[in-house]
Amino acid sequence: MPGAVISFNSVDSSLSSLKNCQSYINTGMDIATNVALDLVESFNDAEDVNSMEEVMLEYAAMDRELNHYMEAIEETVNQIKQEKPENIPDLKCLVKEKFTALESKNSDSDLEKNEKYIYFKDQLKEMRKQFRLKSDNNDNDAIEQIDEDIAVTQSQVNFICPITQVEMKKPVRNKVCGHSYEQDAILKIIQTRKQQKKKVRCPKIGCSHDDVKESDLVQDEALKRAIDSQNKQSWSTL
Repeated sequence: MPGAVISFNSVDSSLSSLKNCQSYINTGMDIATNVALDLVESFNDAEDVNSMEEVMLEYAAMDRELNHYMEAIEETVNQIKQEKPENIPDLKCLVKEKFTALESKNSDSDLEKNEKYIYFKDQLKEMRKQFRLKSDNNDNDAIEQIDEDIAVTQSQVNFICPITQVEMKKPVRNKVCGHSYEQDAILKIIQTRKQQKKKVRCPKIGCSHDDVKESDLVQDEALKRAIDSQNKQSWSTL
């Protein structure tokens, strides 16, 4: 006896709506990250920055819940397609069971594995490093001019792309080795080597990472802000 004919059009529509919700969550996390970087750049209290981290964790929790719900729906649909039951099952009940099972495995450490939260922490760390250096240089009025010049020069070296050998405008950071490059320059190398079916070694001298992938590159907002800040400071002294 053939199984019941079930239309999944409404299910597909629901999944599409859920993915739209996920894009709103991602946008919210991007905004929270930028606000946190603004706070560090403006030398605000750590408490203000920590509040943005709490916001990020709340977003990560929503993202996890949404992912579990979509996973539960997809598993239910696949199960029904495979089993082809004679009677139309209670989809809502099946989805709820699978969703509850997924949620029961939750732990706080899951939230810290969220890709955008990891990016948030990484950029916050880099931002604090860049602007703490700037703050220390500005606050120490007793430092001799030659030492100031050395400090600025060392800072500016980090702004130079290891590929183009000029100051970066759109830096991207390699999540694997931590080095940054001009976006267009590294993508061009990756594309060229891909056509040659060869791996890309990190262009930073001394780096042993020999398989740079486009998927490992993220926007280095902290470095871009540090470069922009340095340039503004240079123009203001002219």
